[in-house]
Amino acid sequence: MTRSIRDLLTPSRLLLGVAAGSFAAGLGAWLAAEPALADWLWTAGIVPVLASLVVAVVRDLLRGETGVDLIAALSMAGALLLGEHLAGIVVALMYAGGTVLEEYAQRRARQELTALLGRAPRLAWREREGGLEEVPVEAVRVGDRLVVRSGGMVPVDGLLLDEAALLDEAALTGEPLPVRHGTGARLRSGSLNAGQPFRIAATATAAASTYAGIVRLVEAAQAGKAPFMRLADRYALLFLPATLLLAGAAWLLSGDPTRALAVLVVATPCPLILAAPVAIVAGVSAAARRGILVKGGGPLEALAGVRTLIFDKTGTLTTGRARLLRIERREGPEQEELLRLAASLDQFSGHPMAAAILDAARERGLRLSSAEAVQEAPGAGIAGRIEGREVRLGGLALVAADAAPPWATALARRADREGHSAVFLAIDGVLAGALVMADQIRMESPRALRALRRAGIGRIVMLSGDRRDVAEAVAAALGVDTVLAERSPEDKIDAVRAERAEAPTVMVGDGVNDAPALAAADVGVAMGVRGAAAASEAADMVLLVDRLDRLGEAIAIARRTRRIALQSVLAGMALSGVGMIAAALGWLPPVAGALAQEAIDVAVILNALRALVDGRGRVALLPPARVRELEAEHVALAPLLDRMRRTADRLGEGDGAALAGELAALERALREQVLPHERDDETRLHPRLAGLLGGRDPMAAISRTHREIVHLARRFHRLAGDAADGEGAENLIELRRTLYALEAILRLHFAQEDEIYDSIAGEAGGGRRLAGGSAPGAGEQAATAAPGGPQRREGRPLA
Repeated sequence: MTRSIRDLLTPSRLLLGVAAGSFAAGLGAWLAAEPALADWLWTAGIVPVLASLVVAVVRDLLRGETGVDLIAALSMAGALLLGEHLAGIVVALMYAGGTVLEEYAQRRARQELTALLGRAPRLAWREREGGLEEVPVEAVRVGDRLVVRSGGMVPVDGLLLDEAALLDEAALTGEPLPVRHGTGARLRSGSLNAGQPFRIAATATAAASTYAGIVRLVEAAQAGKAPFMRLADRYALLFLPATLLLAGAAWLLSGDPTRALAVLVVATPCPLILAAPVAIVAGVSAAARRGILVKGGGPLEALAGVRTLIFDKTGTLTTGRARLLRIERREGPEQEELLRLAASLDQFSGHPMAAAILDAARERGLRLSSAEAVQEAPGAGIAGRIEGREVRLGGLALVAADAAPPWATALARRADREGHSAVFLAIDGVLAGALVMADQIRMESPRALRALRRAGIGRIVMLSGDRRDVAEAVAAALGVDTVLAERSPEDKIDAVRAERAEAPTVMVGDGVNDAPALAAADVGVAMGVRGAAAASEAADMVLLVDRLDRLGEAIAIARRTRRIALQSVLAGMALSGVGMIAAALGWLPPVAGALAQEAIDVAVILNALRALVDGRGRVALLPPARVRELEAEHVALAPLLDRMRRTADRLGEGDGAALAGELAALERALREQVLPHERDDETRLHPRLAGLLGGRDPMAAISRTHREIVHLARRFHRLAGDAADGEGAENLIELRRTLYALEAILRLHFAQEDEIYDSIAGEAGGGRRLAGGSAPGAGEQAATAAPGGPQRREGRPLA
């Protein structure tokens, strides 16, 4: 029997097939005037369902638990004893159908830890006399000398023997940029070699290494999570004793056991057995249509009650990818030319940092050239000849090998403090400038957190393995309640458990290092598009669309689903209560009671199916093409903002005539590019956006920013004219202030508009930029850095 057939023919589905077949066959015999055969066929369907149910009930009772199943078991057993076979098979059919539905709703869509274990290192290259030998990772012993190939995984924990190693540790620490290690550094298993081959001396066996420890943490966290109590079972604690008491009273007062059976049949909690699972299945389906994979009914019910959210930082609240933040120019060509040369050289590198530089050049529509004599130095950078010029790109040690100028050293230190990465560029031996790279806050993160607050989330915690100063910068931009930085996978589990002790908690992450915490939370949520497979395996819910705002939708769907399930359960119990009283008074015999219960079932199931609709209603959207067009307008204006800051920095220095020419060029750009752009937004675009957003005046704040931009542009025009007429130092100070203010408000304004565009973009719109964050200089920027230790973040890592 193949695996797919085994998965299809589960015990619960076989029982449902037996019950349905027996019911149909018995009904045919009854219609053919063969009542004895009908009773025999119905009994054949009742017995296996009852036997399975008795086993489950006994198992629950031994654990000190009870639920709705006990009433169904008593109904079927009583029907057999009293010869009410039709009533018994109806109960059996309903129970078997409810079990299949519940199994489908709660079944996880994977085998636990499959991907996590599948990613674990399995082979290692060990040095022996005469060369290398490939051995199973379990055969590695402490002290063995191993070689880690390019693109390979560090098989066990060890000490670096060579001069340098460049590792991608994103899966372990969340650090989005590769980390350079020096001789003697302790390397952890599970890291990927992003540079040249290197050697390590093993300091631990595979079982005692970092990656194996993470696997054990996930297993322990999942095993330690308390089982979820079904909604139906919670209400059964009240419904069960009331039913047994009424059935016993009806038998005792009437002396007729059939009345007790009728009460049990009418009371058979099909609203509990069927309505809640149907609503949960419908809710899971509604979530799936929005790109939210919920692995069963338990997580969906738990999600409806969460009050605390814990977010990993990198890849969850931030993009997890490097992006050009700004261009620092000191000598030679202008900024656009520096970026063009860097991107032309990086065409020959497959490193993620090179991809980020190429993306920035393409966004600006720069024409790239071919490079010759390209050489890439491990862990340092890349060099080549472009259009007859010698170009070097990378860390300061490679680009300024002889003596780094003070400005470059200061920039490297400042970038490291801010968690950024500085990629320096030299042309014909002269250090010309640097490209500052950073991970950025996701476009939708602020909006998603605001929506979660409105949804009743009382506490938001950011959990990260990054440095505290970097994590706190992101937290300040987003307004989270608590920051927990520099946390290992073990620390993350402790943090999740501490929050769970206070309130139901969701953990959101995307890396291997997040997997144990995801497994420990009440509901673990994985960002599944670019996140590690291990995180998706350990999580209860996966966001298949790379948008954090879908988490708010998931919570809304979960709460609506729970509300509908509760309505169905309570309405069904109320109707069943009326029927039970009628049965106790002798007005409903068992078969009529079973049919009445069927009518109640149909009503509550139809109500439960309302959960198929997510309840959001129709949302007005901008066409995707228009969203991309609006984004491109801001990207095209980004170099002008960089030029404003550069000019402001240089006011009062250098050639006065050249500075006057630069001020005139800026004034012209403002008059011909920025002000027409803002005027068009104010008169044509924003009225339409207001109609899509709704409310009294949703664009009021943006309109106020427009007016301030116009005011600052007019002030700049007057001050620039005064500077051209030879006004003194005081005028230059005011001019510098105005330029700084204008640049800052334009960046903030563009970021605000981009967030609005993204919020009302069609499914195909807005997503292009989510992978890379906001437009360059969009105001909210953050970067990640690796935890402390014998390592440093390299200015230009290698492929």
